[in-house]
Amino acid sequence: MNTTVPAGGKTIPISKEVLRNILRERRWALSEPERVEKSLKICECLKEVIIPGEEVLVYCAKDPEVETSRIISYLLDQDIPVIVPIIQKEDVSLRLSYLQDPSCLVSSTFHVPEPIGSEIPANPADVTSAIIPMLGFDRSGARLGYGAGYYDRFLSENRHIRTIGLAYSCQEEPLLPTDANDISMEVIVTEDEIIHRGQGMS
Repeated sequence: MNTTVPAGGKTIPISKEVLRNILRERRWALSEPERVEKSLKICECLKEVIIPGEEVLVYCAKDPEVETSRIISYLLDQDIPVIVPIIQKEDVSLRLSYLQDPSCLVSSTFHVPEPIGSEIPANPADVTSAIIPMLGFDRSGARLGYGAGYYDRFLSENRHIRTIGLAYSCQEEPLLPTDANDISMEVIVTEDEIIHRGQGMS
């Protein structure tokens, strides 16, 4: 789908909020079995992206996001430290916790699974790569998030972190609208491919 619409013979950009609604509907249109199958394929592709010796920040998925429980289990089995974000609504920020046992995750802010009551504080300086949810993406590496800016703020303060976005292939757009404070993804993983920033752009 194009990020412009015809208007009296001209084309005008679709706003981010309108685009978010379109992409939410597109993602929910996937059946649960489809999401499970695609998430499994994405997990397999992710294994090619993670580098031994990393400490990896991984989002804990809620429906209908790309499921991350399998990649978390894989990383733990490989003795790769797993760090998860905890949402702080008060200052629109993320604090970090190591995750050693996924069974401690409970539905929390915005229904996101978090290790509330079982936190092991982690330092952002120790994170080498971050696996991040997306509503939409393009091949320049642009990411459309949910609009609150939690990840953009966190990543702008921690530029050393390699950014890895996860999405279903149906979430791709030819060209996303971006702002100066939007953080792009270095790698995007879908069920079909691993896309490196700028790949396929003319």
